[in-house]
Amino acid sequence: MRLRSAIIAAFLVCIGAARAQEQSAVDVQLVLAIDSSSSVTMDEYYLQLEGYSAAFKHPDLLKAIQSGPQRAVAVALFEWSGPNRQTVNFGWRILRDEASVKAFADELALAPRLVLGGETAIGDAIDFAVKLFDESPGAGGRRVIDISGDGVSNRGRDVSVARDDAVFVGITINGVAILNEEPRLEAYYKAFVVGGSGSFALAARDYEDFREVIVKKLVREVTTIAAAP
Repeated sequence: MRLRSAIIAAFLVCIGAARAQEQSAVDVQLVLAIDSSSSVTMDEYYLQLEGYSAAFKHPDLLKAIQSGPQRAVAVALFEWSGPNRQTVNFGWRILRDEASVKAFADELALAPRLVLGGETAIGDAIDFAVKLFDESPGAGGRRVIDISGDGVSNRGRDVSVARDDAVFVGITINGVAILNEEPRLEAYYKAFVVGGSGSFALAARDYEDFREVIVKKLVREVTTIAAAP
């Protein structure tokens, strides 16, 4: 009797583990990294968050999320500035349907700024993002870091070295260069920041334009990943 009970218990544990694994399977694990350095005013910071909130409410993004084999993505968001100045605003969560995507969008719209000023250390931000993948609840899929900023890296670890280390372990880095401070920033992002399979950089003229660009960027990231073999 005890043996039978033990077998049944083990069977149920296996089923539970299989279901948990199935529920956490995703098409992409995405880390959103938002610039919160001294060059970003409070209004500009909240325009970034509003842009992300609007993007996750956009029907094209929900359609993209549900177009992949797993019909789900894992997302986390943090803000960054100088070396050792990175703070997670939203820990990992899995988005798979309209309710979960909308809930995340609503949270983004109400989030406070947690990092106030500092230098621009993109290399350190990349390193921080890489470590976040160890905490991801998502299984499988591509790992992508999504960096937005309005300036070149001026402190901390060399950004191209950090990028190459991330790419070496199979992570893709994409970026949005906000050009209001530095008109040539897009070229800098393409040369030194982005990298990995299918990587790309887009430009936003300013923080007002960011809202339109980030929708296109997220849809492109998710649909590109969904279409990958």
